[in-house]
Amino acid sequence: LKSVVSLLAAGFSAMPAAAQGGAQFRRVQTQFIAALGDPKGSSGADAGDWGIWRIDPGPRGVRLEAYKQLEASGGSARAGWKFDRGDWWLEEHGLIMEKPDFPLPAGRYLVTGGREMTTTLTIDESGGWSLADGSLYDVTHLPCRAARYKPAAADASPASARPADFPVTPGAVMPAVEGCTKQDYAVVFVIGVEA
Repeated sequence: LKSVVSLLAAGFSAMPAAAQGGAQFRRVQTQFIAALGDPKGSSGADAGDWGIWRIDPGPRGVRLEAYKQLEASGGSARAGWKFDRGDWWLEEHGLIMEKPDFPLPAGRYLVTGGREMTTTLTIDESGGWSLADGSLYDVTHLPCRAARYKPAAADASPASARPADFPVTPGAVMPAVEGCTKQDYAVVFVIGVEA
């Protein structure tokens, strides 16, 4: 991930403000949006269901094999976040992650998938979103996968996840977990916010 972030930083510093409609952006430590929507879409009305991790949740995650210890600690992860048994997240390597902050605040963000496109994402107060260029797929970082799980059965938990289902192939859907509903999210990198 560090090499991807370095490349993103280089691309950001080389990007003229005019390329983003004249907007001025302030560089931020890479943040991560959990986005829902049509991958082919460039706008929508559902950003109220999007969240943001302001700190990379991967290194702060808990391995599935360590779930019993997480449960024994009352849900307190070593990294300082609190596990919510009724609403939890997994990433592509099978790490239990902290929840992102919801909703994604209104504003303008400089976003990328770390592939070919960097563009402006605008989130309005009503939950509408639009990209200046490209589609949600174009700004999705395909190797990063994230899914939100909610127990449909009383005994469902990360203990029901199968470690053999991980890692997840880039661009593939996250695995189902017995007894849980699942919602896959696209992961979009934020490298700047409007100044």
